[in-house]
Amino acid sequence: MPKITLYSTSTCPFCLMQKDYFRDKKIEYDEILIDDDLVEAMKMVEISGQMGVPFTVIDKDDGQKITILGFDRPRIDEALGIHD
Repeated sequence: MPKITLYSTSTCPFCLMQKDYFRDKKIEYDEILIDDDLVEAMKMVEISGQMGVPFTVIDKDDGQKITILGFDRPRIDEALGIHD
């Protein structure tokens, strides 16, 4: 099972949409609210090179790391092997 980390803010509507999507699909994830934690915000910028949210990091079992900027459902589905 891949480890999913979602960087978000408490006021981001697209973050809320992505969290709702994860909840509907019963996808477990760790959320990091960057508006509450400057250190984590800087980690996200280091990984992504920017400040946009939602920013998702998917660490797959084979060691592959997939990063997705924005609520990009097709890329999330592809990375997690979801076929509707």
